[in-house]
Amino acid sequence: MDIDQARTFLAIAAHGSFLEAASRLHVTQSTVSARIQHLEADLGARLFVRNRAGATLTPAGRRFLQHAKTLVLTVEQARHDVGLPSRFRASIRIGGRIALWEGFLPGWVGWMRNAAADVSIRSEIGFEEDLMRRLVEGTLDIGLMYTPSHAPGLVVEHLFDETLVMVSSNPDTRWPDEAYIYVEWGPGFYAKHRESYPDLERPPQVVNIGWLGVQLILANGGSCFLPIRMAQPFIDSGRLFQVHDGPEFVLPAYMVFPREADSEVQRLALHGLRELAAEIEGPATE
Repeated sequence: MDIDQARTFLAIAAHGSFLEAASRLHVTQSTVSARIQHLEADLGARLFVRNRAGATLTPAGRRFLQHAKTLVLTVEQARHDVGLPSRFRASIRIGGRIALWEGFLPGWVGWMRNAAADVSIRSEIGFEEDLMRRLVEGTLDIGLMYTPSHAPGLVVEHLFDETLVMVSSNPDTRWPDEAYIYVEWGPGFYAKHRESYPDLERPPQVVNIGWLGVQLILANGGSCFLPIRMAQPFIDSGRLFQVHDGPEFVLPAYMVFPREADSEVQRLALHGLRELAAEIEGPATE
């Protein structure tokens, strides 16, 4: 058994597909199959049931899941800790959607540096699929996202609710118009958007992150939905305007972390995230 076999096993478990695992690992599907065959031979058990729908874990596969996570986590932690300067006692890895790095997560990094200056922090930006895969693999300690999936051994905890508002480069914008840019805020937003405006035709512009929507409307004019927390600085500076007769949508933000997160550093990190989330929610969370 080697680390590549364990990574491959976890990638298939996370995505339910040998083909998708191959794509994520940047190897051929035959390489993925060969690694799993060797792993099953080493363990003396079949780990996946393959069918047209993809690949699902067998009972033996489910039992091996935590062992594979521990193996990958141990190797990653060893690799990271060996190169950790002596002034740091530990490290933590956190990843999140780019919109959550607007204000909220930088605030948490500052909080964490004040609370534990001897902890090294690795910060990353990612989409839900990659963040969840990293969490399943054990190469990420905490993930912040809007539409998490559920996986064995991971806790999905609601942090706070974003309020999505429409902002525009033109104070006289009446929504919808031809300059509207649709931001893919996830399946929940899509469903609410479609339910509220079933006859709205596909907008001429679609982007996958709010930051890109902002850049386009600042450069070319237009409108899009942004979390008010993210939009407020642009509104205050007069660069963008809130469309007051535009709709508003709620977008929940979640943090995801291993259920067995029992280290002092990880508990402190989660505590800090909850504290800062409570400040965003205000008295309603008390």
